[in-house]
Amino acid sequence: MSGLFGPVPASQLSQSALGRRSFLRYAGLAGAAAGAAGVLAACGKSSSGSGGNGTVADGSKYGTVAVQLSWLKNIEFAGEYFADSKGYYKAAGFGSVNLVAGGAASTSVEAGLGTGKIWIGMSAPQTTAPAVLEGLAAKIVGTTYQKNPFCIVSSAAKPIKTPQDMKGRKIGVQDTNQLIFNALLTANGLTPNDVKIVPAQFDPSPLANGEVDGWVSYVTNEPITLSAKGFNNTNFLFADYGLPLVAETLTVSQNTIDKERDKLKAFLIAEIKGWKDAVADPAESARLAVDVYGKDQRLDKDEQTKEATAQNGIVASPDTKTNGLLTMTDALIADNIAALAKAKITIKAEQLFDLSVLREVYTEHPELKG
Repeated sequence: MSGLFGPVPASQLSQSALGRRSFLRYAGLAGAAAGAAGVLAACGKSSSGSGGNGTVADGSKYGTVAVQLSWLKNIEFAGEYFADSKGYYKAAGFGSVNLVAGGAASTSVEAGLGTGKIWIGMSAPQTTAPAVLEGLAAKIVGTTYQKNPFCIVSSAAKPIKTPQDMKGRKIGVQDTNQLIFNALLTANGLTPNDVKIVPAQFDPSPLANGEVDGWVSYVTNEPITLSAKGFNNTNFLFADYGLPLVAETLTVSQNTIDKERDKLKAFLIAEIKGWKDAVADPAESARLAVDVYGKDQRLDKDEQTKEATAQNGIVASPDTKTNGLLTMTDALIADNIAALAKAKITIKAEQLFDLSVLREVYTEHPELKG
């Protein structure tokens, strides 16, 4: 693919434009997961060796686990890179942690849990909820992003600062993001007829070229890459206008919560330590993404550093400073349930979220909050 900025490698396509960031109902995948109930029962064992308190073949307490990332190995998973490279996973009792890259061509986290190919994965409420409603026994046990990074980016010369500012304007919307965009309209008393929706692909060149006035994107991605190319821009977050969804949620099977609680706690401890390091050091986060874990993605270190800094603004919040990273307050959970309803996904909080394991971690290790 090429555009205003020349050829665009797959690793640098607009992340918000791709399927895992959409409100697509994973009906087929979830149905397959529901049909694989027998596999679910063996999920922990098949993906991690032993879930007991003894040792496994590699001499560790918990063996190897497969962790599916929600996307390609870029800055989004800086916390996992720190947890792996600094030995936090091993210290927690894991022989190794296999970070499995996601992407447009990969299966969903929900499908991976349903077949037992992964032990835990990074997903989002709008993708996990439909799978749960279709019968997948899984729950969200924590979240990296306190706010979903979806935003509308526009030219600073002709800014779109609020949903109301979109009236009569041309907005580039990727097909896979049409549902979440419509949910934004609904949450703000607008309809598709109030804006001029322009079908879009991944390359934001149409915005830079003036073909559209606004662009559905991730606040941690296109605004930064556009600025790097000399296109001054502004944006507003969907989360600030009626869609306060979280993102990069840690999702596991119910079997893991019920039968491997100590193992899950150990993993969460390593995750917290890794993300504390990532928040504290954006430059090292970028180095790990560019030079080590995402080396084959041809990432730009300067852009990844800027994205890491922007990412920190949605990883850490006043609530996480009080309660700890990865946590969700009851109010935030309620807000997510309400936001899902605006996208016509009706589910109860107790069906989708279980923060009890993470709360136990912080009760037992209050030092992790600091």
